[in-house]
Amino acid sequence: MGKLSGFLLMLAALLLPLAATAKEARNFLFLRQGGLDGYEHLLQRTDIDGVQIVYTWRQLEPQKGRYDFSPIERDLARVAALQKALFIQIQDRFFDKEARDVPDYLLTEPSYGGGLVAQIDNPGEGVPQAQGWVTQQWNPDVRRRYQQLLKELAKAFDGRVEGINLPETAADIDQKHDKTGFTCDKYFAAERENMLFARKVFQRSVVVQYVNFWPCEWDNDHRYMQRLFEAALEHDVGLGGPDIVPYRKAHMHNAYPFFHRYKDRLAMIAMAVQEPTLTYKDPQTGKPFTRTQLEDFGRHYLGAHIVFWSTSSPWLLQ
Repeated sequence: MGKLSGFLLMLAALLLPLAATAKEARNFLFLRQGGLDGYEHLLQRTDIDGVQIVYTWRQLEPQKGRYDFSPIERDLARVAALQKALFIQIQDRFFDKEARDVPDYLLTEPSYGGGLVAQIDNPGEGVPQAQGWVTQQWNPDVRRRYQQLLKELAKAFDGRVEGINLPETAADIDQKHDKTGFTCDKYFAAERENMLFARKVFQRSVVVQYVNFWPCEWDNDHRYMQRLFEAALEHDVGLGGPDIVPYRKAHMHNAYPFFHRYKDRLAMIAMAVQEPTLTYKDPQTGKPFTRTQLEDFGRHYLGAHIVFWSTSSPWLLQ
């Protein structure tokens, strides 16, 4: 073997571990409101690095200006005891028409305009029925209260939790009948402002904004998607999303190409495989996507550093 060939083999051996590491993503559990009860055995697995838990605004601020972070404290203590990491998702929107999990004062005090607005799917004729609710972040009074919650959370948990993530940007508002002052531009500006405020107050923990779709936008035709990615890059904010579905058409016309474009530049990309994700099927096989398919697309195309896995993921049930 020549000296050059030997050197190239040695160089390849040195670089191979680095290349493998660059492709690896950390696996976290995804848990909805309710905490760790019943799932600690999964968190103890050596192939699980931590857990993401959803906390509602109402849960954390039961009365105006009175905060109760004991659910997070309990979960953090249990996670830390297992030497794992905790991500907290602060939920301000809900996908059940019965769930209005924001503080009562938002719903009753006039300055907040009702606090929530109905989220609808495929409205059809007439006034559509609520399929869920979105907090009126475009109302400056509502937004100030949400940012105060983020500020108080940062005082208590910055540097103690692995990260905080804000919910997805997708929202379906019946603009024809809306009386809250909603516009797509106001909504985008509010979500961007909340993202940057979270980055300002959380200086040690990771901040991740979930982004998948924007009201009024398709193929970046309002440049909402591009502007959010550029802001995240400028301000060292991570981005992510609630669904890894390989090459799904709607996502490929919205967030996915931007994750691919920015994957080597963003501070953090954290994607989720939630329960609805598991129902999607590979069009070529007619079967649900395998773990390998989800990981390959999430890590290599989208650039995910972390994947939040639903506890009903088949590989976690083995």
